[in-house]
Amino acid sequence: VQLQASGGGLVQTGGSLRLSCAASGRTFSGYAVGWFRQAPGKDREFVAAISGSDGGTTYADSVKGRFAISRDNAKNTVYLQMNSLKPEDTAVYYCAVRGTTYLGTRPNLYRYWGQGTQVTVSS
Repeated sequence: VQLQASGGGLVQTGGSLRLSCAASGRTFSGYAVGWFRQAPGKDREFVAAISGSDGGTTYADSVKGRFAISRDNAKNTVYLQMNSLKPEDTAVYYCAVRGTTYLGTRPNLYRYWGQGTQVTVSS
């Protein structure tokens, strides 16, 4: 499966962005999808994930209450709505698909990765 992440950009503190992750080549309906981010000089970190079965979600504490992950299986797309953005949210954001329906927060649990989209939050 190929993943295409989009929607990144430059936004001021307090602003919003919506990232999209579109899959092609194979449907990811039924599979968990996650968003991760990586800032310069830092490890890739978990942001949010959505299960492939009941739509259950989980978030990193740093984004809880500000970000929301959702999926539209008919469009084979997962979204990450990001509100109240902070400069520390600046990173390249990646979407990834697991080979299972279950949620996961570790990058090594995910099989397929998109190319990333840059999010920059100015202070």
